[in-house]
Amino acid sequence: MTSPPRVEGLPDLEWTHEPSEARFDADRGALLLTSAAGVDWTNDATGGAQQHRASSLSFVAPPTPFTLQARVEVEGQRTTFDAGALTIWRDSDHWAKLCFEYSPQGEAMVVSVVTRHLSDDVNSTEVTEPFVWLRLASLGTDAWAFHSSPDGVRWDFVRLFALPGGTDPVRVGFMAQAPSGDTCAAVFDEIHLRATPLSDLRDGS
Repeated sequence: MTSPPRVEGLPDLEWTHEPSEARFDADRGALLLTSAAGVDWTNDATGGAQQHRASSLSFVAPPTPFTLQARVEVEGQRTTFDAGALTIWRDSDHWAKLCFEYSPQGEAMVVSVVTRHLSDDVNSTEVTEPFVWLRLASLGTDAWAFHSSPDGVRWDFVRLFALPGGTDPVRVGFMAQAPSGDTCAAVFDEIHLRATPLSDLRDGS
């Protein structure tokens, strides 16, 4: 397996779990991730086994407030619950992801999952375009926010949450998952890491 690609504007990237397939297309400014079959992150709230076979291409989160955003598209025919996602990972009991996911009803949606031992899974906006912008924001003191956008300009509030606990450094990054399918090819472009904190979570900025 080759080394993780370098992505312009980001720190060095490493996999949170087993290496997956990834490349950076400098001409497009796009990170392309291809998942293995049947991989996901979930700590089943009904008591099922944990699943952490998906892997996030990630970097250690800065110590001060920041935002990480990207436009996300899933290429090819989609299968149920496949997704391109932005991720936050501390350990197997403390993590979160903001997904451009395919529902059992055949709808592309923004879906968020926050895990503090068990996963809390919430469907958000239906997406009619082939892509959506996703953003995660560190607010300091273990607080985080998720937003989505149809155009990368106006941001819709998805979720505010705390993710305390664990002793490992927090890592943030990008992931492709295919819980029900053979693979998922997720494309992340217009990637921006910014040190500017959010002043208002619900004003569209």
